[in-house]
Amino acid sequence: MAAELHVELVAADRSVWSGEATLVVARTTSGDIGVMPGHQPLLGVLESGPVNIRTSEGGTVVAAVHGGFISFADNKLSLLAEIAELADEIDVQRAERALERAKSDTDAAAERRADVRLRAVAVR
Repeated sequence: MAAELHVELVAADRSVWSGEATLVVARTTSGDIGVMPGHQPLLGVLESGPVNIRTSEGGTVVAAVHGGFISFADNKLSLLAEIAELADEIDVQRAERALERAKSDTDAAAERRADVRLRAVAVR
């Protein structure tokens, strides 16, 4: 059996995903980080970006995450996000419309959120 870590992906309003994984890749203010079982303890600030979780069953869970924190200790990884959506929950047409609206309004933050949502869907 492969080594595993327990992952909790939580948004401000709900628990998004919980389970066992062999690898999690997330974007932090220091750059992308990959966390595997046995990783040294860490605490970091999440940037907006897709989070990729390789599950113990060999599948992949992708989520669009917008801000928050990542912490790892004792083979437990917590991703505490301001906003997080699983790629399967994202309405692509709605995200594309939001991206176009943000570009025409020159709203950089909204544009970044829409772009992250579309990138998460593209990875799934």
